[in-house]
Formats: sequence, C-alpha cells, structure tokens
Amino acid sequence: MLNLKVIIGSTRPGRAADTVVPWIAGLAEKHPAFAVEVLDLRDWPLPFFTETFQTIGDPRNPTYSDPIVKHWNQRVAEGDAYLFITPEYNHSVPGALKNAIDSVFASFAFRNKPAAFVGYSGGIAAGVRAIEHLAHIAIEAEMVPLRSTVIIPMVNAAFDHDGGPKDPEATTAAGIMLDDLAWWAAVLHGARQDKQLPPAAMRKMTATAGRHR
Repeated sequence: MLNLKVIIGSTRPGRAADTVVPWIAGLAEKHPAFAVEVLDLRDWPLPFFTETFQTIGDPRNPTYSDPIVKHWNQRVAEGDAYLFITPEYNHSVPGALKNAIDSVFASFAFRNKPAAFVGYSGGIAAGVRAIEHLAHIAIEAEMVPLRSTVIIPMVNAAFDHDGGPKDPEATTAAGIMLDDLAWWAAVLHGARQDKQLPPAAMRKMTATAGRHR
C-alpha cells in the first residue's frame, strides 16, 4: 500500500480542522490504495526555520539544528503522497504549515511525490486562495500538486451531527481527489524506484563547484 501523510496545517485552539479531518481522513483510510497517517502540527513544535547547509551536518544524513527537525524530515520521507488540510489566513496558509514545509530542507523528502489539498474557511472563499498559494509552495518543494481539491465554505455549518458534510458535492470531490492522488502516487512511486535525477539544486552546486576548480 501507498503511504499517505495527512498533514493538518492549523494549530490554533478551537480550529475547524477538528471537524474536517475525521471526515476526510476516514475516507482516505477506506481507500484501498492507502495506509494513512495523520501528522498534526500541534504534535510537531518545530522551531522557526533557520536551517542552512552549514547547520545540517553531513548532507547524506543530516543532523539539523534540532532533533525534532531531523525526526520531521524522516517522517515526511516515509510518505508516498501528501494531503494537506488548510484554513486560509490573510489569503494564504498558516505560518506553522509554511514553516513545516520549509523545514523539510536538504533531505528533499517531498520530492517527486503528489500533493492534494483540502481547504476550508468560515466564509464563502473556502480556503481557495490558501490552496493556490500552497500549490505554488508545493511546486518549489518539488512535489506534484494536483488539480482536484476539496473546498469547504462556511465550515462551521458544513457538517451534520454524524460528522459528514451536508453538501454531497464535497464527498464527490473527495472521492475524485483521493482517486487522483492514488493514481499519481503509484505512478511516481514506480518512477522513483526506477531512476531519479539528482535534485536540481544539487546539480547546480556540482556544476558551480566544477567551474571554480
């Protein structure tokens, strides 16, 4: 089975993610392609990102400036696919989520793996601007962001007493997204097992070092 990491991007008290995550994680756990692990950033008090190539130690087995950063990189590296759950803060993602992605540094643990997104908000925008920003961030982290997403407007009224969405279109969108994520995860897993190019940043450093010899 493919290892799917569900990453909760909000850490603040009273977050609506606690309504969204049980529903979407439950659907993911029922999907035949996935073994699911939920990574709650509340459980990962990562320091504010300050890593450089000087702080990581041996790049073949980075130590980083804090053990939790190394552990986070190792846990992310186990994933074959990622599902990010994000609210929208000021037209973008929570700082804790951006910091968690930035902290996957030097290990390239997100590289060549697909990412899908569930966005929500208390208003009508449903986190779409956060998802748009997150897709750009994912590209820079060398993930493969998917088009198929789930958006949940008016999140505080979006779920019934049984924990399911009142709008059946949300469940339809979730099924499509998970199927797309499974397809891409399988394709990219096979490609990674076959042969990968070295990360572009490493190839550039090698080329630059060669010119200065």
